[in-house]
Amino acid sequence: MGDTLNEALISIRNASKLGREEVDVRASNLVGRVLRVFQKYGYIDQFEYVENGKGGIFRIKVAKTINNCGVIKPRFSVRRNDMEKWESRYLPAQDIGLIVISTTGGVMSNSEAKKKGTGGRALAFIY
Repeated sequence: MGDTLNEALISIRNASKLGREEVDVRASNLVGRVLRVFQKYGYIDQFEYVENGKGGIFRIKVAKTINNCGVIKPRFSVRRNDMEKWESRYLPAQDIGLIVISTTGGVMSNSEAKKKGTGGRALAFIY
């Protein structure tokens, strides 16, 4: 029983590398919000919550090949002016992949946070 977001992203990455179309991960509110961002940008097709009597799981259908994804620990504070620094640290190239950020306006990608002119806490990356 560790970090549910980390376990979910490792499961998604492994399923993508093995060519599996579906993966089950433990459910939490944060994992659900991060999955919505991944779905919005096409990294996963769909996901659904399934009650299993132990807190529930998300059943996820992986859409395309995911090269890498993971959590950002510790959850660094990202200022709106320093977004490029974090992108160059965690993403392979400009405009490839995304960083998921928790802001006062909700969980969103780095590009959405730039448009809204807000910062927050870096949660995860995917490309």
